[in-house]
Amino acid sequence: MRIFDPHIHMTSRTTDDYERMHAAGVRAVVEPAFWLGQPRTNVGSFTDYFDALVGWERFRAAQFGITHHCTIALNPKEANDPRCVGVLDVLERYLGKDGVVAVGEIGFDSMGEAEEEAFRRQLALAVEFALPAMVHTPHRDKEGGTARTLELVEESGIDPGMVVVDHLNELTVGPVDERGCWMGFSIYPDTKMDPQRMVRILQDRGTERVLVNSAADWGRSDPLLTRVTADAMLAAGFSDDDVDTVMWRNPVEFFGQSGRLLLDGESDGADLRSPATFEGNSVLRGEPVA
Repeated sequence: MRIFDPHIHMTSRTTDDYERMHAAGVRAVVEPAFWLGQPRTNVGSFTDYFDALVGWERFRAAQFGITHHCTIALNPKEANDPRCVGVLDVLERYLGKDGVVAVGEIGFDSMGEAEEEAFRRQLALAVEFALPAMVHTPHRDKEGGTARTLELVEESGIDPGMVVVDHLNELTVGPVDERGCWMGFSIYPDTKMDPQRMVRILQDRGTERVLVNSAADWGRSDPLLTRVTADAMLAAGFSDDDVDTVMWRNPVEFFGQSGRLLLDGESDGADLRSPATFEGNSVLRGEPVA
């Protein structure tokens, strides 16, 4: 079984997690830029973080046979902090980089005016750079947040097939499906989706345009829940081909629209698992992006 986790925050995970993920069949991941758990007070703290996503974390993952991609954005929670708004002016430095496969996470947290302005600007960047957009739906008023999300997506002019609306549930999947966007589901303890509920949604909805992720981060979460969900699909009567569609081919299809997937460890002909590649590459060494 091969698994592509399309939303996982490996910066907050350990090397033991990488080893366990590889043993479970995970061979590729997408890591969205997100809130690290405490306020960042200046733009420089974001650029250091972005540099690590496009460089060091890709190298670290490759040591364990996992191909790492990322998405870049000012996340919704920090879009409300005036000290962070300047991040929007530096995103273009990163959105053209290899391995950056979408603009994200963008969207809503508390659904304030500042969040909406950042959302609009970053949807425009996705259109400008011909990149997919990864959208975070709020934990509170998820139905209202999803409805407003879909309105802004339509206003932006972006092709809905270039948008994944994430953290969906039984109440929000229908409207997203109707608009033609991709549907993202996070298998995450307590606050989001569990494997059995995910299987029931797949039974009702089918496998087309569905992305299943672990969203594992610094909270109580589990980077192996994609594999647990895959096993639950098989136990419920789905075929191996169905599982491969959801767990591999769908994320490849969606993020492949960026033209920047680095599957098989290839990037400009370099072997990302080679220490020589790391030592000779300023980005992989964590030096700032020009």
